[in-house]
Amino acid sequence: MSAFKKAAVLGSPIAHSLSPVLHRAAYDALGLTGWEYGRHEVDEAALPGFLEKLGPEWAGLSLTMPLKRAVIPLLDEITPTAASVEAVNTVVRTPDGRRLGDNTDIPGMVAALRERGVTEVERAAVLGAGATASSALAALSRICSGRVTAYVRSEARAAEMRQWGERLEVDVRTADWADAAEALSAPLVIATTPAGTTDALAAAVPDRPGTLFDVLYEPWPTALAGAWADRGGAVVGGLDLLVHQAVLQVEQMTGRSPAPLAAMRAAGEAALAAR
Repeated sequence: MSAFKKAAVLGSPIAHSLSPVLHRAAYDALGLTGWEYGRHEVDEAALPGFLEKLGPEWAGLSLTMPLKRAVIPLLDEITPTAASVEAVNTVVRTPDGRRLGDNTDIPGMVAALRERGVTEVERAAVLGAGATASSALAALSRICSGRVTAYVRSEARAAEMRQWGERLEVDVRTADWADAAEALSAPLVIATTPAGTTDALAAAVPDRPGTLFDVLYEPWPTALAGAWADRGGAVVGGLDLLVHQAVLQVEQMTGRSPAPLAAMRAAGEAALAAR
């Protein structure tokens, strides 16, 4: 039996998180019988107190909104990847009690695209301008050699995306959301918007689309993803992102590599099918 260790996902709301399903599947596949992974409803106000109570049995934490930025001042160190977007989704607790923050969303996006054969593109489009959009720009900084066009709803959001582009050294141009159908001709389109936002674009999918990365996983497929697949385009979904970022979390928290990608994906698919 392996030593007793704990990990969990924190956020608010947190009830529907798939992280426990994915991490527990990894522990089972790796034979980590002494490990447990839970979920805790924690908001920004409660986060400092929660972290202070972590004992030596804690290996790490997964963080979702609204904690990804709020946690940064509470950590001893963060990686350059996390610093690049000012967002931490992974905290690893070292044996001496230090808290190390990382962002596995960015390399998770890159890995999910690589799995589908997308390792480099000449240009790309991003739909939306929220926190996930900045992670998308960071991922594109690694694989896109040319311009990224971000389709947004306001000039304030446009300015934010241009600032992120400068910070991440990505050539970002912004365009109005009313012209979002133009995005669909890009070799790679990353949709980062909430459920239903891109449904109206489904009718505008071109006859020979490239690759769509839609970060949603529920409901799935989205109208846009369904139309994209019907026209023969490659589709990467939110579950792909969730699994790939969780793989990296498992490896960091357990020290075991490689994490069992196939087992984690199968567990996620089964959990979504049961909902």
